[in-house]
Amino acid sequence: MGTKGPVGKRRSLRIYLIAVPLLVACAVILSGCSRVSTQPDEMVLHYAGGLFEPIKFERCINPSSGATLLGPGDTPYSYPFGQRTFDFSEAKDAESKPLSVVSKDNVEMTVSGVATFTLNTECKTLQRFHEKIGLKFRAYYEDGQSEGWGRMLNLYMRVPLDRAMDAASQEFEWRGLFNDPKVKQAWEARVGVLARQFIEETGGADYFCNPNYTGSGQCGDISLTIQKPEPPEALVNALADEQAAKTENIAQAQRNAKVRTEMESIKDLVKVLGPQGAVLWQAIQKGQVSVVPVPQGSNLNITPPAR
Repeated sequence: MGTKGPVGKRRSLRIYLIAVPLLVACAVILSGCSRVSTQPDEMVLHYAGGLFEPIKFERCINPSSGATLLGPGDTPYSYPFGQRTFDFSEAKDAESKPLSVVSKDNVEMTVSGVATFTLNTECKTLQRFHEKIGLKFRAYYEDGQSEGWGRMLNLYMRVPLDRAMDAASQEFEWRGLFNDPKVKQAWEARVGVLARQFIEETGGADYFCNPNYTGSGQCGDISLTIQKPEPPEALVNALADEQAAKTENIAQAQRNAKVRTEMESIKDLVKVLGPQGAVLWQAIQKGQVSVVPVPQGSNLNITPPAR
């Protein structure tokens, strides 16, 4: 028969009543889900939990990962993977103005440069960084932008760098820092040692690594490229004037030495030729007296040229 009995109708109705709520529930669940696909320069921390569940760390999603499904209420936090810089210079887009230091002889100088580093993306370390620092500053990225990355660097990168450069500069006088390559080299080495120490102390861990760090192995040290400290313009001008005076003094000393040599030569001529002979000799050397050889015993009249 083509028609169903009462039992069949009741079974179909029961299935229908069960299936519809399940489909609705699945639709609601799926509508609350999201997907994450990471870029080659991006690392994502996946936190699970929502309104009625405690938030807990789930996993790290590595760079260049395919689409990863997140559950309802789950949250991804994106951080940069690979080299980053902290620029402290007069450049328009620099993260900070040049840093100020004071030399051993109490001259205030300014230093420009750039720190190149990689955020430590070892999974557990990045999780600690996020929970200790990233959340507080909102240093993670959303849609390629970060509200607090720059503010975070100004505290955890600029402050220890400023402290390291100032401490190192206290060991050298300003003239050496400004124009002595050997002193500048020693100063840079000292800055590197102190910067490594102070950056780690400020963050509490190795959160900033060598530019070539790839998420595993030794973290290494950040790379610093710093210009020579610049003193105030007035001191630079004074130093230039001083150098010009030294150069002139050297030139004058050379001129005086030449005069003394000539005077000694004249004294020797007087001893040999007498005063008149010395004068005549000098006149001949300067072309003021013409000398014409005359054979002995010859009759020769010479008319001197009119002057």
